[in-house]
Amino acid sequence: MPNPTAAMIVIGDEILSGRTRDANMHYLAGQLTEMGVDLKEVRVVSDSAADISEAVQALSRRYDHVFTSGGIGPTHDDITADCVAAAFDRPIDVRDDAKALLAAHYEKTGRELNAARLRMARIPEGAVLIDNPVSIAPGFTIENVHVMAGVPSVFKAMVASVLPQITGGAPLLSDTQRIDRGEGDIAGPLAALAEKFNDLSIGSYPFQDNGVYGANIVVRGTDRARINAVMAELKDIFA
Repeated sequence: MPNPTAAMIVIGDEILSGRTRDANMHYLAGQLTEMGVDLKEVRVVSDSAADISEAVQALSRRYDHVFTSGGIGPTHDDITADCVAAAFDRPIDVRDDAKALLAAHYEKTGRELNAARLRMARIPEGAVLIDNPVSIAPGFTIENVHVMAGVPSVFKAMVASVLPQITGGAPLLSDTQRIDRGEGDIAGPLAALAEKFNDLSIGSYPFQDNGVYGANIVVRGTDRARINAVMAELKDIFA
């Protein structure tokens, strides 16, 4: 049986402008790999309501799980919750359980639960809250879409809350062979190997090291014996 599939939507003008370097995709990919969920696609979209809703609709139909990052804070440009609600044609409003979490947190810290902060308690109808032990304001899951914060520490905490609820498959394994020859010299044999072992992913990643041209050949799959067989053939071919 094939592994479950996933996609990610990274939301924010600051990512697309280069002002902020996204770390959440790298983290999520590693976590999903370990539990046997295949991350198939990542989209980065601007703070545009139409673009966010379209991406949610498209990816939620195509993949088993969709993870979003960013746009659920207290400011005017935090529109992700509204966009996800619109994508599923659900009403959205301040929800009592989310409001209670925020009220207790801000009372404890001596800050006001003002109108801006209350925006973080707006949850689409029928969604399940995602726990946020870092800064309390929850994310939420609606159907197969998991909506989470963009701040890396909060994103990681929310991922830890969500992943135990997901059934994974066979963890993705990998091995690497360095070959000190240019890609043009190894392309033919690699193509033949890729055809022979078409159940595996065989990637070639070139480098230049002190004037030496070469490539790291990375073999990925869920069957350790098959990966070992490819690595053995690589050593024989390029000995």
